[in-house]
Amino acid sequence: MTQTILGANGQIAIGLARELRRSYTDDLRLVSRNPRKVDAADRVVSADLLDAEETAKAVAGSEIVYFTAGLPADTQLWETQFPTMLRNALDAAESARAKFAYFDNTYMYPQDDRVQTEDTPFAPVGRKGRVRADMATMVLDEIARRDIPALIARAPEFYGPGRTQGFTNSLVVDRIKAGKTPLVPVRADRARTLIWTPDASRALAALGNAPDAYGQTWHLPVDHSHPTYREFVHMAADAFGAPDRFTVIPKWALTAIGTVSPQVREIRELLPRYAHDNVFDASKFAERFPDFRITTYREGLGAIRAESADRPDPAGHR
Repeated sequence: MTQTILGANGQIAIGLARELRRSYTDDLRLVSRNPRKVDAADRVVSADLLDAEETAKAVAGSEIVYFTAGLPADTQLWETQFPTMLRNALDAAESARAKFAYFDNTYMYPQDDRVQTEDTPFAPVGRKGRVRADMATMVLDEIARRDIPALIARAPEFYGPGRTQGFTNSLVVDRIKAGKTPLVPVRADRARTLIWTPDASRALAALGNAPDAYGQTWHLPVDHSHPTYREFVHMAADAFGAPDRFTVIPKWALTAIGTVSPQVREIRELLPRYAHDNVFDASKFAERFPDFRITTYREGLGAIRAESADRPDPAGHR
């Protein structure tokens, strides 16, 4: 069974490739502009997902297609490229008569304190949120038409090992690793849900290979303890043997920084959610996959600590 990953160089895709080969298939195809093998036996195909013909050729002969493509946090890129990439991928999957698993995020959800479930209505706040809402709707329309079996696998904010990119990784974990004081956006007393990236990859593989998962939206599995940032920093400091301290950056300061920092400017539309509890419910997945082993926050932070201890920094420290 040929299984194909579109956008194969990101952290989720790398973990997905490992899990698919370990548990589901010996025939794995990795597709991106400059694809790299995860396992020596992987097949790599160079393709630009903005090109419909290249995408169709890359997908031909596949039985399951996973869309895990990412773009830099640049609003204009998202608006001009993301929908086209997804449309080309869906059309290619339809031509190949392949199943389609779309890896999604929560940018389109309301940024208030309601618990997020698969039935939460879309209410995007900014331009990137509107792009993700439009893309999710594109897949939902495909599901409704039943032209191909498709599913949506949605994840909240990432934290994790390796090259995981996420707001919390950057502001908390990476700063602790560097001996700096962690920074907490907006408030430290609001509950948060983060997903351990290897869990997201394993869960996406499980959904893609479960015939009854198609035709639905799924929240990927998380540790349902939903710590506050204060509690998360405490766990991270404990894991790294660092001082249990942090600095809260108020919303006005982040807004001001965004006027001179393109990176901060690109995440300003997400700031309202940091003023509220941001709780992501994944009980549907837990009920369907009761044997799935979810990584706790303490386990995840301990794994990051162990990984960093095995990698000398540029100055030669351990």
